[in-house]
Amino acid sequence: MAYLLLYVDDIILTASTNDLRKSLMASLSSEFTMKDLGHLNDFLGISVTRHKGGYFLSQRKYAEEIINRASMISCKSTQTPVDTKPKISAKIGIPYEDPTKY
Repeated sequence: MAYLLLYVDDIILTASTNDLRKSLMASLSSEFTMKDLGHLNDFLGISVTRHKGGYFLSQRKYAEEIINRASMISCKSTQTPVDTKPKISAKIGIPYEDPTKY
């Protein structure tokens, strides 16, 4: 099994075996000019860190750039009040007569 993620001229290719990945890279390279940049570190502003159990994806750098652009880097964080009481429930209330309308 292999996955190929493509965005304009950026590609992520991963496969179930290294031989399959190499074979796909060879096939793609015969048709397109490509470079193998090795392990994935960054893709479309998403930072990728590899671990034994998989990958950790982070948009911290992207978020910091937005905060910088808004000149809010020196602002202090604060709690945002959120209503934690549910307003609707699948078990409480009268079901709709004809849910296909929704």
